[in-house]
Amino acid sequence: MYPSTLTHLSRANPFHSPIISFQQGDEWKQTPHLKAVTPKPTRELVAASFNDDTSVSCEYGSNKYYALCGFGGILSCGLTHTAVVPLDLVKCRIQVDPDKYKSIFNGFSVTLREDGFRGLGRGWAPTFIGYSMQGLCKFGFYELFKALYNDMLGEENAYLWRTSVYLAASASAEFFADIALAPMEACKVRIQTQPGYASTLRECAPKMHAEEGVWAFYKGVYPLWLRQIPYTMMKFACFERTVETLYKYVVPKPRSECTKPEQLVVTFVAGYIAGVFCAVVSHPADSVVSVLNKEKGSSAAQVLKRLGPKGVWKGLFARIIMIGTLTALQWFIYDSVKVYFRLPRPPPPEMPESLKKKLALATH
Repeated sequence: MYPSTLTHLSRANPFHSPIISFQQGDEWKQTPHLKAVTPKPTRELVAASFNDDTSVSCEYGSNKYYALCGFGGILSCGLTHTAVVPLDLVKCRIQVDPDKYKSIFNGFSVTLREDGFRGLGRGWAPTFIGYSMQGLCKFGFYELFKALYNDMLGEENAYLWRTSVYLAASASAEFFADIALAPMEACKVRIQTQPGYASTLRECAPKMHAEEGVWAFYKGVYPLWLRQIPYTMMKFACFERTVETLYKYVVPKPRSECTKPEQLVVTFVAGYIAGVFCAVVSHPADSVVSVLNKEKGSSAAQVLKRLGPKGVWKGLFARIIMIGTLTALQWFIYDSVKVYFRLPRPPPPEMPESLKKKLALATH
């Protein structure tokens, strides 16, 4: 009883990717009705039902589609990260100076007392520019890599290994997104965590270049990869599977029967759930990035050793609030851009008919 129950629960979790073994003998090759089953490219599986809709403005997988997805990424990441600059500032200060900024509420109190309300907006310019560039690459390349990997796998394997596709596509996209983000992230952290160093981007960037050269803007790219790639993998994979689960078990009707506002509500809820997991997974590396960009001459390994197991979790509560809200808003804005520009929006994945036939034969 118990082993079978545990097996059922493990298969029911949203990240499970079923691996189905079929007989490989000659009986498969000689079955007449299986000869006609030829896997189609995944793009047809994903796009056929909505590319035929005359209301869409472009073809799924076209250059225009990827360009508008990138534009949606600019808005979703640039606007949301800029909106939470005060919370991000306090979070960074807790990470680099926990003795002075003891908690999120104490951090706000100390910052307001020393810098006033204007001080809470420090670093907004590099935040907006940096995360806009990151959003362009993150969402645009994610759609590109997802379609590419689906086509490489074929229709059946793309369905069976869809979680792996989400993970691989998001990791590939984030690799390039962090290169675009690194220079502005370095400026942002320097402005927010070093009082008196610089108050604006125009003042900070030339000063950093004069003191440390071009490397000053990219020395945080390795810890950024350590922070952002697991974060983005969780963000996209958890979101995709949560949306699939919500429509399957929670929403009382298929997505095709839901109104656009109802679909966007599901998007927001799935985004917030994904954001909580993202915050926990990426927080230790985020602490290292904050300290590394504040200090000169330190390496990521040195900072990690100095912070210790407890130090890397400082500011987690603030990050959960920030990242949960951010992720939910990002997916909401991104999906809203798709709706506004009438972009093709793939329905939740469904098992291909050819795979259903194989499963039916395997059970007999």
